[in-house]
Amino acid sequence: MRTHGWSGATPADDDEAVERILTAARHAIDRSGSEFSVAEVARDLGVTRQTVYRYFPSADALLTATAVAQTAHFLDVLAEHLNDIRDPATAVVEGIAYTLERLPHEKYLNLLLGPGRAGAFTAGVTSDTALAFGRSLLQRFSVDWAAAGISGPQLDQLVEHMLRIVQSFVIDPGRPPRRGEDLRAYLTTWVAPALTGTDLPPV
Repeated sequence: MRTHGWSGATPADDDEAVERILTAARHAIDRSGSEFSVAEVARDLGVTRQTVYRYFPSADALLTATAVAQTAHFLDVLAEHLNDIRDPATAVVEGIAYTLERLPHEKYLNLLLGPGRAGAFTAGVTSDTALAFGRSLLQRFSVDWAAAGISGPQLDQLVEHMLRIVQSFVIDPGRPPRRGEDLRAYLTTWVAPALTGTDLPPV
């Protein structure tokens, strides 16, 4: 870890440096929205842009990492919302629907999944960052995935499938946009059957 700058208070290690960069990025996003700059973050930290780029290769990468770090609140709210649902198909349908409904109201979730500058994430639903977020989402469900016969690569593919569905609704919500019971009925018809069969295909 380089020790130059940091306004005279050098981080103890790389983990602390990353934490401080993410905190500065969050403050910059709060001020400037998704159009914040790495120069703005570096200035707040008292370091050069090159120092920030050492940990995050681009402004979009920093935006995505900051948004992911700030979605813990949403994941907690989602877990509470789904707390009483044990059926895998019902949980997936409600998880997708609730995520789409909360998207306009959750600032950092919207930065992560919504259109715009963070669209690099939206366009890359198979990226490690996207899949890690999706796994975090599924882990909040009150579903015994192993008992349902879904584990390992199958669980990873379920994460990918859910992210692809969310992506499609973000890009084109429908005409008119599906909401509420209409959205849930659509997902129940076309998504739930993949999880209600007794034998899922091996992967």
